[in-house]
Amino acid sequence: MEPETYSLIKRSAKSLLDINLDHYKDVQMRRRLDSWLVRSGAVSWTEYLKRVRADAEERARFRDYLTINVSAFFRDPERWRDLRERVLPGLLKAAPRLRVWSAGCSIGPEPYSLAILLDELTPGRRHTLLATDLDRGALARARARGPFTADDVENVSAAQRAQYFQPGGPPFFVGEALPRRIEFREHNLVAGESEDGFDLIVCRNVVIYFTEAAKAALYRKFHAALKPGGVLFVGGTEIIPRALENGFRSYGISFYRKA
Repeated sequence: MEPETYSLIKRSAKSLLDINLDHYKDVQMRRRLDSWLVRSGAVSWTEYLKRVRADAEERARFRDYLTINVSAFFRDPERWRDLRERVLPGLLKAAPRLRVWSAGCSIGPEPYSLAILLDELTPGRRHTLLATDLDRGALARARARGPFTADDVENVSAAQRAQYFQPGGPPFFVGEALPRRIEFREHNLVAGESEDGFDLIVCRNVVIYFTEAAKAALYRKFHAALKPGGVLFVGGTEIIPRALENGFRSYGISFYRKA
């Protein structure tokens, strides 16, 4: 892809979709864009961007593709076991009603997993669970409670499936009770304003696509959004560089605590 073409795509994404591709790693994003052009059937980016400007449905499809969505219930089970057995009990000792943010929630498995754990640990107790994403299509699917594939629910136990999901499947749908525990909201992680006072922020396998500058800005935002002693839960391959300088202390693999 020529630099001029990539610049044109970035300008168009910003003006038409309100997505700043400067926050994403160039190599990965260019690869995704090349793949998308082939799938679109357009002969050039000039032709495809004309289609995007003229067709609202095509704009929505392009926007959904650019906001990368990979998610599953209890993804990386060992880390979720740490959350259940060590992190959440510690937070619940300090605050019996938690304020939790699933940042970059995709199609919903992550916030639904959080809602399941909180219900199992504190039956009947109401917590505040905010789930945000930039992708409107993903949020619509999350609010609709699915559908989810067999791979999506691979780490959900039979007992959890019986209690928290509708009978049958695949495809699988979450039962009606869990969504009432979650507020789903559109939000731009890097550019948007964030709330504060969170006991736990879960942002897993999202920042790996961002530039180092965008990551640093996001970690500062998460630090400001957490209560003192609050915990940030990141992806299995993600490490906060110079964590202490940024106000975090390691709290085990994939977990950081606000100093």
